[in-house]
Amino acid sequence: MRKTFYFLTLCAGLSTNLFAQDQKATVEKIVTEATGNSQLKVLAHELLDVVGPRLVGTPELKEAHDWAVQTYTDWGISAENQQWGVWKGWDRGITHIDLVSPRSVSLEGMQLAWSPSTSSKGVEAEVIILPEAKDSLSFQNMLKQVKGKFVLISMQQPTGRPDDNWEEWATPESFEKMKKDRDVLKDAWDARIQATGYSSRELPKILEEAGAVGVITSNWSRGFGVNKVFSAYTDDIPMVDIALEDYGLLYRLAEYGDKPSIKVVAQSKNLGEVPTFNTIAQIKGSEKPDEYVILSAHFDSWDGAQGATDNGTGTLVMMEAMRILKEVYPNPKRTILVGHWSSEEQGLNGSRAFVKDHPEIVAGVQAVFNQDNGTGRVANISGNGFLNAYDYVSSWLNAVPDEVANIETHFPGAPGRGGSDYASFVAAGAPAFNLSSLSWNYWNYTWHTNRDTYDKIVWDDLQNNAILTAVLAYMASEDYDKTSREQIVLPVNKRTGAQMTWPEPRDANRRGGLDD
Repeated sequence: MRKTFYFLTLCAGLSTNLFAQDQKATVEKIVTEATGNSQLKVLAHELLDVVGPRLVGTPELKEAHDWAVQTYTDWGISAENQQWGVWKGWDRGITHIDLVSPRSVSLEGMQLAWSPSTSSKGVEAEVIILPEAKDSLSFQNMLKQVKGKFVLISMQQPTGRPDDNWEEWATPESFEKMKKDRDVLKDAWDARIQATGYSSRELPKILEEAGAVGVITSNWSRGFGVNKVFSAYTDDIPMVDIALEDYGLLYRLAEYGDKPSIKVVAQSKNLGEVPTFNTIAQIKGSEKPDEYVILSAHFDSWDGAQGATDNGTGTLVMMEAMRILKEVYPNPKRTILVGHWSSEEQGLNGSRAFVKDHPEIVAGVQAVFNQDNGTGRVANISGNGFLNAYDYVSSWLNAVPDEVANIETHFPGAPGRGGSDYASFVAAGAPAFNLSSLSWNYWNYTWHTNRDTYDKIVWDDLQNNAILTAVLAYMASEDYDKTSREQIVLPVNKRTGAQMTWPEPRDANRRGGLDD
């Protein structure tokens, strides 16, 4: 018996040693392929420069889906577009905004998403500031002032310099005075909006009904030349966002009584009901094809710019990781699947639909790796409330090269309830992890802004993330064990005193922007 036990132990030791050698060799091949044959810049050019922004319901997003399928097919990876719903179709076209009086100058601005168009000749009219009323009744009596006018409905910012610029160069007294003055202006503007009896979202429609010819906003993002660009709330008149610098010009001209006039030509098109898709690609597992390692990144973007860091970079990382894995690890133990979700920006709709429509895949999930917060190196991973996540995620991370895996971990963490597509899987009880990255001033300079462009990408960090993702996917695929789904006991909510519960799965909005 002793000899038999010794022999079995020796075999087990040899097997473990051989796997360790194979693991090291595969990781080295992943690094070599990622550094010596990177396709990140080629993919970025094709996706961001040629296709461009990918607002749900637009031709550009459908073009991006088709491009992704063709790219995966060219790599020998099975891919398809899976329809999960329909959306309000819209084609942005070209926007021209020009000050025509008291002087002529082209202004920096654009239509908000799903805004109605103008005629081909455009609309020329005076610009006025939202009337200031003492209460909602007074506002109703003043609404006749907006007829035939463009109406400014955003606060005039006192400075276009970000706070860190003030902090570096101003005296402490001047900096504090600026912030105090800005707070006073904000309170006054909030009071002006409140006195109308409507919210900021309701006002555009009210102004439209009162005869305004257009609504102008300026959603400053607290950085030089940066605005956030979201959606319009009008049905028939254009709603445009104008950069802080030019918005301030219009505001001052109107405030001083110079009666500024602008001309807006907005050539957007309402396309009616259009289908929405997720792009799904996979490398089939050789031993456990019904168990899945899922790479996850939302494909859609807002369309103020190219959607480069939200979420072009996450998309590029997942595509490059799949390419690398197909090259160096073409016969994975488990199926490696990538999901490029649409309409994440409107509420995780693509991934929620996938989770709802594919319970058999969700049941077989080994791990989901999601990336969605900019161009920086991945710096943080949470266990998302899975009690034993440390046991498997830490062992996978141990195989990642030291120069790549400078990552802070939080185990077991708490379940993510939103923010990105990993939450759709967490809610269904599948181990899903967000690869959270360094900021690079993401929130104010690129997140949903008119400056989220190709030039903001940090290529070394992107390559780092592609290596990390490929190694994690390889290790999760090769793991002898299926990952545990045991969940932590959540604490009592301090505010309500009630026991907190695990988030519940939600279905997608499958008819976005469309009347029932």
